[in-house]
Amino acid sequence: MKAVGNNILIEKIKEEAISKTKGGLLLTSSQKQDVRYKQATVVNCGDLVKGVKSGDSIYYDMHAGHRIEIDKQVFYVITLRDVVVVLWG
Repeated sequence: MKAVGNNILIEKIKEEAISKTKGGLLLTSSQKQDVRYKQATVVNCGDLVKGVKSGDSIYYDMHAGHRIEIDKQVFYVITLRDVVVVLWG
């Protein structure tokens, strides 16, 4: 499978139900809903996408994209403009 144009195929990274802040506070997933950006792994990029490649870890706008299911596996399609950060490791 291959994304086309400026589309990016991603897999969302599952968040833990409860997480701990640096200060030691425990937050449930419902308390983290005010966080606008979510983390994902790039599966594939269209030929017009620059600066992002397969395997990159990114942050993207949580309201962006469309769900797609292929062979019982769930992916999301977003556009390059929805990507806000590319993590380099």
